[in-house]
Amino acid sequence: MIQTPAKPETETLLLELPRTLHLYVTQEQFAVLAASNRELQLERTARGELIVNPPTGWQTGKRNFSIIGQLHRWYEENGAIGEAFECSTGFTLPNGAIRSPDAGWISQERWDALSEEQQGKFANICPDFVVELRSASDTLKSLQEKMQEYIDNGARLGWLIDPQNRTVEIYRVGLEVERLSNPTELSGEEVLPGFVLNLRRVWGHESITGVTKKS
Repeated sequence: MIQTPAKPETETLLLELPRTLHLYVTQEQFAVLAASNRELQLERTARGELIVNPPTGWQTGKRNFSIIGQLHRWYEENGAIGEAFECSTGFTLPNGAIRSPDAGWISQERWDALSEEQQGKFANICPDFVVELRSASDTLKSLQEKMQEYIDNGARLGWLIDPQNRTVEIYRVGLEVERLSNPTELSGEEVLPGFVLNLRRVWGHESITGVTKKS
């Protein structure tokens, strides 16, 4: 367990940790670490394990910029129905995990129902809509587990976008995961009415759409 000092230390020490070593922190300790390491995207699992995500490479950054940019344009035209968030935003899920999807959206009704305290630094809510964009360092299994966690904690629609395999997994409440092969666009369905994500910039060139079911 990481112990948080009563007063911040002035000296910074670099500590290299092996992958086999797991660190566990409380939500309060996580907030201190996140504030002191703004260059990193930190997350916390439901069990309290600290997850450190390094800065992304240029390809992932470019792809995520396209996704967030398109969501922002839709949000500007439909802002009254909800709030949109980019990849550095952390949310405290009902199971205690603190997660930062690559893009997220929350309906205005659910957001306004939160108290000022619940809307704190890491809002106590799971977004209605989430996007996870796989980078070169991400394992597909870990992202699939993360997507299912979102659904189990209140998300209504989730997209797991995998540029390596040019596939998208669509997660919906109570339904089988749908797997699209090389799609050119995605629909926000009834969760984000009218939103269509163009994937050509994410893939890098023209794609052919195909649909299969995840086994």
